[in-house]
Parts: sequence; structure tokens; C-alpha cells
Amino acid sequence: MSSLSVRLTDVQRDLTQWLFTAALPIWRDVGVDTVKGGVYEALALDATPVDLNRRTRVAARQVYAYAQARLMGYQGDVDTVIDAGLNWLAGPAAAPDGLVYAVLSPYGQVVKDEFDFYDHAFALLAYASAYRVRPDDRRLEAQAILVRDKLLATYKHPVRGFEEANPRTLPLKTNPHMHLFEAALAWIGAGGDSQWTEMATEISQLCLDKFIHPHNGSLREYFDGEWNPIEGERGRIIEPGHQFEWAWLLVRWAEISGDDKFIAPARRLVEIAEDFGTDHARNATIFELWDDFSVKDDKARLWAQTERIKAYVAMCSLAATADEKSGYVVKLIESVEGLKLFLEVPVNGLYRDKMNSDGSFVQEAAPASTLYHIICAINELNLVDGAGLSIL
Repeated sequence: MSSLSVRLTDVQRDLTQWLFTAALPIWRDVGVDTVKGGVYEALALDATPVDLNRRTRVAARQVYAYAQARLMGYQGDVDTVIDAGLNWLAGPAAAPDGLVYAVLSPYGQVVKDEFDFYDHAFALLAYASAYRVRPDDRRLEAQAILVRDKLLATYKHPVRGFEEANPRTLPLKTNPHMHLFEAALAWIGAGGDSQWTEMATEISQLCLDKFIHPHNGSLREYFDGEWNPIEGERGRIIEPGHQFEWAWLLVRWAEISGDDKFIAPARRLVEIAEDFGTDHARNATIFELWDDFSVKDDKARLWAQTERIKAYVAMCSLAATADEKSGYVVKLIESVEGLKLFLEVPVNGLYRDKMNSDGSFVQEAAPASTLYHIICAINELNLVDGAGLSIL
């Protein structure tokens, strides 16, 4: 076994141990509100709950996280969190039309009742994740189809993709589409009907045709009603973390669909995010660039580090030779080391969210929503086989 294989095995073991022995127990035992229901938005770094208004996406993400934990072989209690999340979606967060409210108070009063595309993408991901570990519960699939069909009937863009509101508000955004794409892939993996494949096909092609810059290969965030980059500064914003995340999704879709046209754009997204969107002095992927690849915001968020990991797992799957794969594994391990900077906190299992330009961290509570990113990255990391790597 090469030294690189040993290093890969070590980081896979270390992160999985952190997840199973520290993170999952604390976000279950402290992160679930056993009195009012649902899950807390955040835990202070002394592991006490922060009882803020609750975004529905957080409950959905925690369902995903604990369902994924079970699929990864975690033997601890996952049902407490899955039930808390699903009961919140079906209870306080449930709107009369079958959709979900975006934000509620800790006591379940609606704070934001307007449609939020992003939250519905995560509701669909939650139902798919729960269905994979509870395949006999057909209500999960029925609820997902209800939400999906409501989106198609009420919020479909007249040409491709989805609106942010009905009547329309601008800008249209790529980020909710990315997570709806993720949810569609999850439902394909869970054995869902053909409409999930149709949805994934449409979003993936919209990405190639409109989201990705035709000249430099970057991915824009904000668009007008005809899928042109919105005028002004917002139309020039690039998020390196999203570059990595879209690359991972496009490689997954290439494998599912058998269409290799998504591979080259994915490679280019990784190249941009690594070369221009990652501060190698801090070993941290930063928040925002302009479309000429100059830095807009050099703070670093934890979630972007997890997307860097996932992107290099995807690149490993594309490697044609041992040397090429070894090069990607070196970057993968570097990405893990970048993530681990955020995990150095007084209470094991919590994490920092924002890194300043000088490498220090913003002193704030750990957001529950980030566990979704972390567990997905660790699961992807564990898929990489270290056999046959070169010594680099």
C-alpha cells in the first residue's frame, strides 16, 4: 500500500469517527427540540441550543443527514431526528396547498409564508432520503410527488426551469435549481418515477445552456426572466463553492444518464474554483468571485470546503490512470485538511462556520444546516478506493 493510500485511509477513518462518535450524537441529543418539536437552528459552541426562528430547510436537511448516516452504517439512533424533521414538515411547516412555509417561530407560528423554491428542493431531498431507509412508508413518495407536481403546475418557467414566485419576481436563481437537481437525482436513486429523470434532464441542460458562461466556463448565480445574466453586479457573481457543487452533480448525472457531454464543463468548474476561488495560503475555498475571477469576498464558509471534497471525489471517478487519480487524491486530502480547520472547537462534534481573511474565525454558534454538507462530503470521501495509487 502506498503512503498516499495510507493517508487517504487515515482521513476517511478520522472524519467518519468524528461524525459517528461526536457530531451525530450531539446534533441528535441536543439539536432536537423535545418540548416544542422540530430541530434547533444552531448550537452555541458550548453545546447549548440557540432557539431562533426555524427555517424549514433545516428540518429537511437533518432528515437527510440522519437517513444518510443509517445508509453509511451508523448504528446509533437516527429515528429521533428523522421523526422530528418529518413531523415538522407535516405539522407546523405544512401549508394548506401541500407546499411548506419557509420560516416559523420556535413555537410553530408562521413567520415567512411566501413561496421559497429553495426550501421545497430540500423538502424533496428529505422525503427521498427518508424513503431510502423507510421503503415501506409510501406516504413519503406520495408527499414528494404532491410537492413536485405543485411546483410544476404553479412555478414552472414558461421555457425551462422554475420561477422564484408567482407572479414572477427577479432575479431567477441557479442555487435552488442545483438543489432541485440534487433532489431529483436522489429520487432516481430511490426508485422514483420517470418525471424525476425528466426534471434532472431539463435542469442539467439548462445549466449547460444558460448557467455556465459561454466563454470562460464559470457558473453564474442570478438571471433575468429569459435566463440571461441579470444586469449589474449581481449578474457577475461567481461562488466557488457552487462551482465545486455543480461539478459533483454534473459528474453524477453523466454517470446516471450515460451522457459524457457534462464531463468537460464539470472539469472546468473545478479548475476555476481551485485556481481562483481557493486561497491556498489558508487552504480555504472562499465565498465569492467576480466573473473575471477577481476576488469579491474572501471570507470562507465551511460548506464550501465540503463541496471541494465532493468535487475531487468526482474527479477521482473520472481518472484514466493511477497517476491522474493520485493527483486528485492529493487535492482531496488537501481539501479534507481545509475542512478540518473548521472542526477545531471546544466541544467535539460542533464546528465553525465562517473564516475571516486572516484565517481567524467568526465567533458564533454552529448552524445545524451545515451538518447536511459535512455528512454528504464524508459519505462521498468514503467512496474513494485507495488501491493502486501512485507514490506522490
